[in-house]
Amino acid sequence: MLLKLYPKNNNPQDLRRIVDLLNDGGIIIYPTDTMYAIGCHGLKERAIERICQLKGIDPRKKNLSIICASLGMVSEYVKMNNPTFKLLKRNLPGPFTFILAAGGTLPRIYKNRKEVGIRIPDSLMVHEIVSLLGAPLLTTSLPVHADEEEIEYVTTPELIDEKWGDTVDLIIDGGIGYAEPSTVVDCTGDEPEIIRQGKGWLDR
Repeated sequence: MLLKLYPKNNNPQDLRRIVDLLNDGGIIIYPTDTMYAIGCHGLKERAIERICQLKGIDPRKKNLSIICASLGMVSEYVKMNNPTFKLLKRNLPGPFTFILAAGGTLPRIYKNRKEVGIRIPDSLMVHEIVSLLGAPLLTTSLPVHADEEEIEYVTTPELIDEKWGDTVDLIIDGGIGYAEPSTVVDCTGDEPEIIRQGKGWLDR
């Protein structure tokens, strides 16, 4: 099912409907400042497990990522030193995923690898949803291969609905999406390390 949203000035009832669905353990597909992504309430393990099965993710082998509404929310769920905080402050909101040590308040499923990806997309729509939810949003990009047809299927809401509409609970139509992923920065070592160059260019 498709629900049309806009970069700003969305109907509060539409936002409330999305948040209620997430609170009930639902799964959504939604646009970010990089690619369309699959998401759920970031603290509900059953919903997270459902997404892991859907994408074939083994959380024991791959880091999970969450979207937060602010650096204040980020600090509730990760451990970071002052230089790392300043790095995030310089680059967020933006098209980055920062890998940080997971804090003790995250559910057990995150603690298999002891690390978690952090995102704050440059998207007012996503910010409004996460702020209203009052909790992080688990996020993972739609699976995409290099061929043009597959890229079209992960950037066009109608085609996303055609392919995923029976699998997830709601698809947010935010218009044509991007085909480039976020830049992934590992902040768990002595110095930040770019492990995937994507849309964002890091300001060190």
